[in-house]
Amino acid sequence: MAKQSGLGDYIAVDDSSGSPQDLSTDITNYEIGDGQNLLDATSISKSAMERIIGLGDLTITLNGIFDAASNMAHAVFSNKSGIRTVTVAIGGNSGGNPEMTAECLVSEYNISRGNDGALTWSVSLPLQDGAGPTWGTV
Repeated sequence: MAKQSGLGDYIAVDDSSGSPQDLSTDITNYEIGDGQNLLDATSISKSAMERIIGLGDLTITLNGIFDAASNMAHAVFSNKSGIRTVTVAIGGNSGGNPEMTAECLVSEYNISRGNDGALTWSVSLPLQDGAGPTWGTV
């Protein structure tokens, strides 16, 4: 696949009852932090740091415009309980596009009103089940 933009991306997040909700029209930007813990394994015989791979981690941060309609962002995130399957399809939810899925928890749901009157939200979704995200295609 060639280089591509993030236009037309698709993001769905399970609501607290486990039903996936397409939140693509509510989200203005997102970040996927797919980290890898590195463990210090430097022996006394080394003159520089030596590291080995430790546990992986993931945090997905979503930002958007407040939407109180049923099955949209506020309805999905205002109840923070339960495991959430998060699906991100880069380029859209159609054949051949890269897709990531992960089991996450809602750790923060923040609502902010700007001095211009904009009502926005942000949510942090850290990894839940000890398994890293799965990358594939739609």
